Amino acid sequence: MKLKLIVGLALVAPFFYSCNNDKSEPKAEIVETETKVETEFDFNVEQFADIKILRYQIPGWENLTLKEQKLVYYLGQAGLAGRDITWDQNYRHNLTIRNAFENVYTTYTGDKSSADWEAFETYLKRVWFSNGIHHHYSNDKMKPEFSKDYLVGLLKQTNTTLEGEALEVLFNDKDSKKVNQAKDVDNVLLSAVNFYGPNVTMAEVEAFYKTKKSPDPEKPLSFGLNSKLVKENGKIVEQVYKSGGLYGSAIDNIIPWLEKAQGVAENKAQGDAIALLIKYYQTGDLQTWDDYNVAWTAATEGNIDYINSFIEVYNDPLGYTGSYETIVQIKDFDMSEKMSVLSENAQWFEDNSPLMEDHKKKNVVGVSYKVVNVAAEAGDASPSTPIGVNLPNANWIRAAVGSKSVSLGNIIHAYNNAGSTGRLKEFANDAEEIELEEKYGQVADKLHTALHEVIGHASGQLNPGVGETKETLKTYASTLEEGRADLVGLYYLYNPKLQELGLVDDWKSVGKAAYDGYIRNGLMTQLIRLNIGDEVEEAHMRNRQWVSAWVFEKGQEANIIEKVTRDGKTYFNITDYDKLHDLFGQLLRETQRIKSEGDFAAVQALVEDYGVKVDQEIHAEVLKRNAQFKSAPYSGFVNPMLVPEMDDNGEITKINVVQPESLPKQMLDYSEKYNFLPEVN
Repeated sequence: MKLKLIVGLALVAPFFYSCNNDKSEPKAEIVETETKVETEFDFNVEQFADIKILRYQIPGWENLTLKEQKLVYYLGQAGLAGRDITWDQNYRHNLTIRNAFENVYTTYTGDKSSADWEAFETYLKRVWFSNGIHHHYSNDKMKPEFSKDYLVGLLKQTNTTLEGEALEVLFNDKDSKKVNQAKDVDNVLLSAVNFYGPNVTMAEVEAFYKTKKSPDPEKPLSFGLNSKLVKENGKIVEQVYKSGGLYGSAIDNIIPWLEKAQGVAENKAQGDAIALLIKYYQTGDLQTWDDYNVAWTAATEGNIDYINSFIEVYNDPLGYTGSYETIVQIKDFDMSEKMSVLSENAQWFEDNSPLMEDHKKKNVVGVSYKVVNVAAEAGDASPSTPIGVNLPNANWIRAAVGSKSVSLGNIIHAYNNAGSTGRLKEFANDAEEIELEEKYGQVADKLHTALHEVIGHASGQLNPGVGETKETLKTYASTLEEGRADLVGLYYLYNPKLQELGLVDDWKSVGKAAYDGYIRNGLMTQLIRLNIGDEVEEAHMRNRQWVSAWVFEKGQEANIIEKVTRDGKTYFNITDYDKLHDLFGQLLRETQRIKSEGDFAAVQALVEDYGVKVDQEIHAEVLKRNAQFKSAPYSGFVNPMLVPEMDDNGEITKINVVQPESLPKQMLDYSEKYNFLPEVN
C-alpha cells in the first residue's frame, strides 16, 4: 500500500501508504508547515490549475559505486518502459488523446497568446499529471476550458487525427468517473477505468472470481491482479498482462532492463527476486507473483531496492486489478537506523494495542522499515507520488514472511521545503495550536507515517475462515484498512513509549500536534479538494472524515472536541487529548473487529454515516476562507534524469543526475523514448 501526500492543507497528518490488498487506498497527504529550511536548491518548477510541480534531489548518489548506480539506472529504465500501461489502464482512450494533444502541442504554429491556447496547454499539463483525462485524486473527468470547435481547428491546422468517441468524450458526460464507489450502483459499469471491457457488470465480475479457487486456501492467490475481464461471445474471459498477452509490447521492453539489473544485483537474494519478477512478466502466473513477493520481502540486504509491477488496487472499484507502478530507492542510512526501532518493537505495539485479544497477532514477523531516497518513479507513482510504501499486499505473506515499509525521505523533504501557504494560521484555532504545529508538526508527520505503515498495516489478524478483506468488505475495504492503520498511528502518537524509545523529546506535544492536525484536516481543510455539492469518494479522504467525525460525535457529551465559531469562522478545538486518545483506541478496536470478522454491514454503516456526506455550510465556508491562498492544493514531481556516459566499447563509465527543465519537456521526452504500447481499446 502507499501513502500519498497532498500538500497545501494546513497540516494533514495522515499517512496512507501502499499497504495491502484489503487495501487502503494509496493516497494520503502531508502538509506544508510554516517553517522552511533554507536551501539553494529550487524545489519549485511551475504551477497550473490545482497542481504545483516540484523537483527532488537524490542525496548520496555520488557515494554509490558504479555498479550500484547501474542497478538504479537499469531499474529506472525498466519502470519507464512500462509507463504507457498506466495510461491505458486508467482509461481506454488516454493514449489516443495524449498522442493527438502532444502532436498539436509540438507542431502548432498559430497564435499561442490567446486564452484558448493557454487553456489547451493547461489541460494537456493536467492530463500529463494525471496519466489521463481523469483527475488523479478526485477521479472526476477533467473538463477542458476551450471549446470543441477550437480543438477541431487545432487538429486540422496540425494534421492531427482525433475523432469518434475519443474526441466526443472530452466534451460530453460519458465516462465521468474513473473510479465510482458510490453505494447501491454498478460500480464496474459506472467506472471508466480500463480494467473491464464494455458492458461487463459488477455481478459478472463477482461471479467470475467466486469460481476461482487457490491450490492452497491458506495462501490465496491474487486473482485478477494482472488481467482485464472482457466479454467474448457473451462469456467473461481474462486477458492477462504478460509477454505475448495484453500489454505484451511494453512488457517485452521492461524485461531486458530487468535482466540487466539482475546482472548487477547487489547480492544473490536480490538477483533471485529479480529473476522471479522477470518470470512473472513472461508468464503472468500468479503463483510466480507470490513466489517473487516472498523472495523480494526476504531480500533486505543491500543499498538499493525497488517496487515494480501491477501492485495497488485502488483504481479498481472492486479491488482486484493492480495499477502498474515503479519506484527505485536508495537507502538513507542515518534515518533508517533511527527509525528501525519501530520494527524492533513491533510486537510490543501489537501486545499493548486496544484490539480484542483474538484479533492480535501472537507473532509479528519481518516488518522492515527504512527511510529511502527515491531515484526514479514511473507509472501510477508519478508525477503524483506516494510518500511511503508498505508491501507486499497479500495478507498471508505479510503474516508468514513479513513486509517492507519505506518512507520516501527526499520526497518528504522536497514537500517540506517548497514553501509555506499560510493556511495553518487561517484554520488553526489559536496560537497554541499554531505553535505546536510549527514546532512538532514535521516530526509528528514522520512518526505517523512510520506507525501507520510499520505497525498499522502489520497489526491484527483475520478470524479463522474469514475471506480476504476485498471480498468481505468489498468497496469499503480500502478506506477501512487505511483508517485502521491511521488509528494505530494516532493511538500510539500520544504515548510515552515513543519518548522511551528515543524517537521524540516531548511525546505529549508531538501527540497534540498530530491530533490537532488530523481533526482540523478531517473535519475541514481537506474539503478544499471538493466542489460544492460533492460527496466524499476517495478512500483516504473518506477515512480521514469518518475517523474524525466519529470521535467528534462520540465525544460531544463530554465536549472532547469543541466546535468554535468566532468572527463568522469555524474552528475545532480539542479540549481533552487524553479522552480523545481513548476514543481513537475504541474506534481502532472496532475497525479491527470489522476487518477480522468481515462485517460488511458494520463497515457500510461506519463509512456511509460518517465518511461520505459533507456539511455543506462548513464546506462553503472552507472554500471561501481558502480562496485567499494561491498555492495549489496538489503537488507532484518531475523526475531527475539519469544520464549515462559511455566509453568507446559502449560500456557505462559514469551516470549523471540531471534535473529536468519542465513538466512538458519531460513528458514529451518520455513519449518519444518509451512509446512501446500501441493504442489499444
